[in-house]
Amino acid sequence: MALQITDATINEVLQTDKLVVIDFWAEWCGPCKMVGPIIDQISEEYKDKVIVGKLDVDNNDDTTSKYGIRNIPTVLFIKNGEVVDKVVGAGAKSLFTDKIDKLV
Repeated sequence: MALQITDATINEVLQTDKLVVIDFWAEWCGPCKMVGPIIDQISEEYKDKVIVGKLDVDNNDDTTSKYGIRNIPTVLFIKNGEVVDKVVGAGAKSLFTDKIDKLV
């Protein structure tokens, strides 16, 4: 299961040498419900290599604004505190895993 990230925990989560993958989502978002299970699968499959989390945009305005999230779902790939790639909208699992494989 993916880590639940909040405005209060984001800085702690980013204090790592591992790739961090964050799914920005909302409960009311249909496409987010398609991406959510994929993110959970990836968090299990890559648990030794990658930190995978979800951030609810409705309850975490500071982080959502900081990263300029305007559309959801948006999945950010962050390495050493910097966004190195992103996916906006729903996609197949391979879209996400291909990016992770290139970045780890």
